[in-house]
Amino acid sequence: MKIFNSMTGKKEELNPLLPGQFNIYACGPTVYNYFHIGNARPFIIFDTLRRYLEYRGYKVNFVQNFTDVDDKMIRVAAEEGITVGELGERFIKEYFKDAKALNIRPATVHPKATEHIGDIIALVKKLIDAGHAYELCGDVYFDTQSFPGYGKLSGQDLSELELGARIDINENKKNPMDFALWKAQKEGEIAWDSPWGKGRPGWHIECSAMSMKYLGETLDIHGGGQDLKFPHHENEIAQSEAATGKPFANYWMHNGYINIDNKKMSKSAGNFFTVRDILKEFRGNAVRLFMLSAHYANPINFSRELLKQAEAAYDRILNCRANLAFIIANPKDIAVDVKQAVDTVTEKFNAAMDDDLNTADAIGDIFEYVRQLNMLFGNGGRAEDAQAALKALDTLLNVLGIEPETQEEIPREIAELAEKRQAARAQKNWAEADRLRDELTALGYELKDTPDGVKINKI
Repeated sequence: MKIFNSMTGKKEELNPLLPGQFNIYACGPTVYNYFHIGNARPFIIFDTLRRYLEYRGYKVNFVQNFTDVDDKMIRVAAEEGITVGELGERFIKEYFKDAKALNIRPATVHPKATEHIGDIIALVKKLIDAGHAYELCGDVYFDTQSFPGYGKLSGQDLSELELGARIDINENKKNPMDFALWKAQKEGEIAWDSPWGKGRPGWHIECSAMSMKYLGETLDIHGGGQDLKFPHHENEIAQSEAATGKPFANYWMHNGYINIDNKKMSKSAGNFFTVRDILKEFRGNAVRLFMLSAHYANPINFSRELLKQAEAAYDRILNCRANLAFIIANPKDIAVDVKQAVDTVTEKFNAAMDDDLNTADAIGDIFEYVRQLNMLFGNGGRAEDAQAALKALDTLLNVLGIEPETQEEIPREIAELAEKRQAARAQKNWAEADRLRDELTALGYELKDTPDGVKINKI
């Protein structure tokens, strides 16, 4: 498998540090609100990477953090009259609800910043002792000039950054690009004891401390959105490598931005959507299918029209699965050679995913397979052939995290209405048959007349 490494700017063969195992860290949400669709993209992308590596036989240790203390959380908690801890716990629970709806599996570990204060303080102290950080009135800053590699991920030149930087918070910093590792407590803020007085962690330091605790000093893969490349990931690299003298991650992956109707998403523009909002209108599988329909590194345009298209595409998958399930339940002695179709789609799917996680092409391969299955089983088939076709389809869908809902059992009253309609048709009472069909449609069920009988589908 080859992956585009943001650090080197080229595709590279993906090789783990330990045979048969990948250690992956992906930046998680700041839990002060429901996560928005921009957050959803990296969550889905790196969940899919994890699934694919596991499908290929690797063990994956996957860590995704929760930032549960920062300026936004302190402000929102104060506005609501609750503690930062209460706010964090509430939205961590809400995260898991929305993640489940998008088939995002829980990470191996979901560390919280507030539960790793000791690890963070130890890392900050190590940086001070090594001459890479300094204390100033209870704040601790990383000295960017002490780390010659600063800017190597984003390609930024430190001298150019300094010229354009605004000096914020503390004008006594050694230089404008120095960033906070530890923040002195302000009145009314949550704080912990430290060698530099009461305070709390800066944003960047938590990811270094927690990733190294659970995955070691050098990660296989570190991922996140394009917006995190600078300064967040750049700062992670500087503080981590300054502390250990080792590469922080062997591969860096960054997904592209999401635009809303071809415009950047922002609250001020009125086009800001949480996943919770979107799931009121669209199914989670369709949202996930949409998110994977473009290559992860490219920007993607989000609109309701495009989501409707994803819904229709997802229905094509459901219809194919329903047809195969019908054949399994109502087999005919018609041999269908599905092995070639299964082998072909598997080979093409794997090739697409091996080429920098190209989910767009992989999805195209699945829909070509769906088209073939509809043709191959057009006149019915044996149960074992349909089962083999369905197993292959579901295996590939599972890799992408597309997990079709279990078909609901048809209620007795619906089945009885369908039987009455069949009886009316047998008596050539077309008006009554049409009336019963309309009644079933109004109740949310669709009838399809086939040579093998009537299929009842929920609309």
